[in-house]
Amino acid sequence: MIPKEFGERMKKMLPQEEYEAFIQSYDKERYQSLRFNPLKGERENFLQKTPFHLQPVPWEENGFYYEKEDFPGKHPYHEAGVYYIQEPSAMAPAAYLEAEPGERVLDLCGAPGGKSTQIAASMQGRGLLVSNEIHPARAKILSENMERMGIKNALVVNETPQNLRKFFGCFFHRIMVDAPCSGEGLFRKQEDAYQEWSLDNVKMCGERQDEILEEAYQMLLPGGRMVYSTCTFAPDENEGSISRLIYNHPDMSLVEVKKYPGMGDGNASWFDDFATHDKGENPVEGIERTIRLWPHKLHGEGHFVAVLEKQSSEDETARELKPEKTVSFKELKELQAFAKETLTDTKTLEKERFLLFGEQVYLAPEELPRLKGLKVLRPGLHLGTLKKNRFEPSHAWALALRPEQVKNCWDLSWNSQEIGDYLKGQTINAAGEKGWYLICVDGYSVGWGKLVGTTMKNHYPKGLRK
Repeated sequence: MIPKEFGERMKKMLPQEEYEAFIQSYDKERYQSLRFNPLKGERENFLQKTPFHLQPVPWEENGFYYEKEDFPGKHPYHEAGVYYIQEPSAMAPAAYLEAEPGERVLDLCGAPGGKSTQIAASMQGRGLLVSNEIHPARAKILSENMERMGIKNALVVNETPQNLRKFFGCFFHRIMVDAPCSGEGLFRKQEDAYQEWSLDNVKMCGERQDEILEEAYQMLLPGGRMVYSTCTFAPDENEGSISRLIYNHPDMSLVEVKKYPGMGDGNASWFDDFATHDKGENPVEGIERTIRLWPHKLHGEGHFVAVLEKQSSEDETARELKPEKTVSFKELKELQAFAKETLTDTKTLEKERFLLFGEQVYLAPEELPRLKGLKVLRPGLHLGTLKKNRFEPSHAWALALRPEQVKNCWDLSWNSQEIGDYLKGQTINAAGEKGWYLICVDGYSVGWGKLVGTTMKNHYPKGLRK
């Protein structure tokens, strides 16, 4: 299953007994996990409701392994954004980022959205999360996952790191750099990963990572935190990339963080022996503070994580960006009428600012800068469309609401015929007050319905119907 040159390098890196355990891990089934979305409700409540066989992922409080007889991707909870199916080792980087509510955070290489949605959960809907992906098709998937998880404070963009740095400058409190890499940690998970591997590709990835890290450094505020991660074992892309960054920017330093059982230290000798770059620098002090996640030592795939902080400086301050033009709640009469009719409380909306793009209304994240010059896919939470004398709510808004926030909720059981019918786009027989209803599955919002007579008209998007 593994390329010859890769195997030879790993045999030199690891002691004989450990190398054999490492190779044997490729014959074992990989571990699968999901990450509960706290934006949708309480974790303990989810654990009581779930039909899955869950065990905790040590390094992420909302992460859980599931068994092969579980199929969470086919469950209605998945469509409701109750969880994100994510490889367990891939949960570690965003957990170490420790994003806080109210901060400005950048996920530089965000698709398909695992780390961005994990960061958003930590931010609890407050602050500004800029989630970027350079490839247009993958950026679309990123945007769709942000919507499914009910995230309201994210700006999703499709840009190069260079353009982002020119636009934002020194702006972010925290930056996640899950860099494109040679993918050696994915050989067990993805067959094409080892078919595409080569030593030349490892070197190319290292050079590209240096460029990405340089742009990220320029956007990080003094005193800010950056987490760099890869899913490869190559020293040139791991210890090497971090050493080159700190060599060029001595105000960056590695942070010593808690390591969980099965996590190993970075190794300075690997940089000396296996790095392909020849720039004359040595591995930086403290490289052992970086983290290696080994598939033969823990329940997850191969990963590398480095937690860095930028020294505080009086000479470098945050760049001042002009705010995006917004409108107030009072200026949106149709939205006001809908909110008064549908929501239990409009006071929160009255304090918010909104974006208008033609007939489309978005909830603006905090500190949203003027967007001119950016390729934007999602400028916040899409609330809906202004029609003639009325407002039609979006699917994204439904997913961001909780049952207690609406006057009318139609709750269905996950194993009922009705929820299956709803996700297929069919109508539901119902009785109650006419108007908009938040359709829920076991208390988790999944979409809109509109009751007319005894028929709940289906507003689940056609493109998502099963």
